[in-house]
Amino acid sequence: MSIVKRGGWPYSDMPGLFNDFFSRDLWNWGLENNSTTNTSIPSINVKETNNHYEVELAAPGMEKKDFKIELDGSALTISSQKQNETEEREGETYSRKEFNYQSFYRTFHLPKEVVNADKIQAKYENGLLRLEVPKREEAKQKPARLIDIQ
Repeated sequence: MSIVKRGGWPYSDMPGLFNDFFSRDLWNWGLENNSTTNTSIPSINVKETNNHYEVELAAPGMEKKDFKIELDGSALTISSQKQNETEEREGETYSRKEFNYQSFYRTFHLPKEVVNADKIQAKYENGLLRLEVPKREEAKQKPARLIDIQ
């Protein structure tokens, strides 16, 4: 026999429903890469304008050369691997030395019918990697227009 806890309120699952709804992301901007190993995955912001998407990835302490950005079909992958080592001098000993390796990858699935993948641009400055993903002309929202009545 199992004991099952049930809420008395008929809508006790509503907070979970809302959390699930608001945690879903349009075009799955990398949510499948959440780490279950407690490793650090840089946070991102995605902003949409009429002409493009802006993806910002927070990666302080990195350098431009540490990143690899690859487009394979509709999958845009941002990855980095960095290894910090200290030089050992002759005659020195250490009682503790911790390895410092940093790596991550984030994959974004871009809808081919919306973005112009050939014109993606990236820039790294002050700990922030910015990607500009332009939209195709036909995907841009057109301004409202008046229709003449005949």
